[in-house]
Amino acid sequence: MDLELKAIINDIVKYGLQPKLNVVNKEIELEENLIKIHLLQFGIDNINVEKDYPDFDRSIPNLFENIKSNFPKFGYYKVIENINNLTVWDDLGMGDAIDDLQDIILDLLEIKWRIDNNSLEDGLWHFKFLFKNHTQQHILDLINYIRNNHI
Repeated sequence: MDLELKAIINDIVKYGLQPKLNVVNKEIELEENLIKIHLLQFGIDNINVEKDYPDFDRSIPNLFENIKSNFPKFGYYKVIENINNLTVWDDLGMGDAIDDLQDIILDLLEIKWRIDNNSLEDGLWHFKFLFKNHTQQHILDLINYIRNNHI
């Protein structure tokens, strides 16, 4: 599991760590890897980590700029704040595909760092926790953005 997870993480985070990558159909490759990450979280059982490990430093230089150079067509999109409330029609918000990918990359870099520096259990626990509380929504929003924009 950890080798497959780290391979998919590497395929996604490269767009934030390196500028202007020459990848054919990079939007399709990104979408496929986002779906793979989404599927992997279903295979992780609840894990208890009882050791207190150090935290990941989330300050990654040039992350936003690198993403923008790799996906110059990415931009803003509309979101509905409460999709289930059918009586309110003025609850539109705005999302940002570059910001979505930036948050996804930061979460995935933290997971990989925790696996490499703390333990597999710590990395998988954070994967499950971050995914449910943060990453999943960004992945779903970004996949929807790519699909709706035919990028």
